[in-house]
Amino acid sequence: MLKQVSTSVTTRLAVTTISTSLVCVVTMVFSVYVPQTRGFFNLGETMVFVSALLFGSFVGGSAGGVGSMLADVLLGFWYYAPATLAIKACEGGIVGVFCGRMPKSSSKLFWKVFTFSVGLMLGILLASVGSFYYSGTVELRIGIPPPENPNVVFSIPSMLWYVLGTCVFLLMTLTGFALDPQFGWLVFTTLIGGAAMVTGYYLYQKFLLFPLFGVEAIAEAEIPINIGQMLIGLIVAVPIVKIVLRSLSQFKS
Repeated sequence: MLKQVSTSVTTRLAVTTISTSLVCVVTMVFSVYVPQTRGFFNLGETMVFVSALLFGSFVGGSAGGVGSMLADVLLGFWYYAPATLAIKACEGGIVGVFCGRMPKSSSKLFWKVFTFSVGLMLGILLASVGSFYYSGTVELRIGIPPPENPNVVFSIPSMLWYVLGTCVFLLMTLTGFALDPQFGWLVFTTLIGGAAMVTGYYLYQKFLLFPLFGVEAIAEAEIPINIGQMLIGLIVAVPIVKIVLRSLSQFKS
């Protein structure tokens, strides 16, 4: 079972400040502009999830909300900043809360089946969203601030996402059956928080942002973008958390 770090008020404030800075930097350093919604794809979810899984809802919510909002402002997406503060704070808070409330069950079979099911769902989601929305030519803008012209342009075959989805499913199944039966709960909590983020941005764009500014854009276009952002953040964050917990014994106390 994952046990989040118990800290003093001073330490918690320091950790929150550092986590907030990391969320902001990671969000800014890698971004892909999405013309359909005037938003951008980024890797900020990675640090939001890491902060919440390691340090709980307060740090995860504070770092996720404030760090992501600062990135929006600094990158020029100020019209997303108010919503980002609330949405990313909820995302980090939800992950932190659910992570610390794992169902009490001593049955290894239950947890193995649970991890298998979550792995299957994650693999299918990654393969379907990736192959449909993230295949073809991709333009990347890397740097702070991102340059006007892309640094890298390359093509992604749809088959790659099917392979990645299969690998994620197999790795989760292997981990659940051989190493950590409760591993699926760690992934499940990030999926819940990520779903809140996807829903929050959709509602903000659909009923407030686009009507308020008279923008002719489709809020539904952002859904697969945010799902992909969530999935990549999850796939990167969960191994980082497991490595930290194995390497630093104080994170288990």
